[in-house]
Amino acid sequence: MAVRKLKPSTPGQRHKVIGAFDTITASAPEKSLVFGKTKTGGRNHQGKMTMRYIGGGHKQKYRVIDFKRNKDGVPAVVKTIEYDPNRSARIALLFYADGEKRYILAPTGLQVGQTVISGPDVAPEVGNALPMANMPLGTLIHNIELRPGQGACMVRSAGVFAQLSSREDKYAIIKLPSGELRKVLSACKATVGVVGNEDHSLVNLGKAGRSRWLGIRPTVRGSVMNPNDHPHGGGEGKCPIGRPSPMTPWGKKAQGIKTRKSKKASSKLIVRRRNAK
Repeated sequence: MAVRKLKPSTPGQRHKVIGAFDTITASAPEKSLVFGKTKTGGRNHQGKMTMRYIGGGHKQKYRVIDFKRNKDGVPAVVKTIEYDPNRSARIALLFYADGEKRYILAPTGLQVGQTVISGPDVAPEVGNALPMANMPLGTLIHNIELRPGQGACMVRSAGVFAQLSSREDKYAIIKLPSGELRKVLSACKATVGVVGNEDHSLVNLGKAGRSRWLGIRPTVRGSVMNPNDHPHGGGEGKCPIGRPSPMTPWGKKAQGIKTRKSKKASSKLIVRRRNAK
């Protein structure tokens, strides 16, 4: 996957960098795995805004991704590599030997026609999913479960990977993309390889309208608001913050304060914090 820099034929094209889409082999998704998706505009069921800067954007359909990889022992052939508007990674359509079709995240190096399989005894090759207890140390992995059978919830974005560094009792110790070292139950499944589309971080949208197409609304600075909207608001002309530190719109310190709960149960599973000195 490469990126393409456009010629500055218009102001919006001047800094635009887009993906080359050269790895994508299909233009339409598998209909049986596609469902409609409603937009919330950042509002909850009461109609109250709970997330700012969300709204608008192009209509999208949701592709159902197999994060559990629980079809053990059944080989599957990669039919297509496709674009997914719901995530930064590309997705791969698998045709299983028993006739079922599923989408998975496409790791780097996965080719159309390749065979992948999941299960406790499979080889640790790119695209295969197996428990971390059965992987060799040093393996690069993604799509990691936190509880056995729950489905993957970590390391799913484009270009990221974790590394299986060691084992301790019933836990595997993995190094996450943030640099954090964390214990995860060895029985949890993970997929071997690095998530594809690693050039996603190089993409430059080029103009404000492109982020609006993605459903992202403009971020408003607190200093230009009124005092009833933000702690930084009000005053004549340009004013300093007027408080010992910057604040969130709800009056909490925005910098330097620890927000993690001191009694959080998973703290004992973190071997080293991501920002440990």
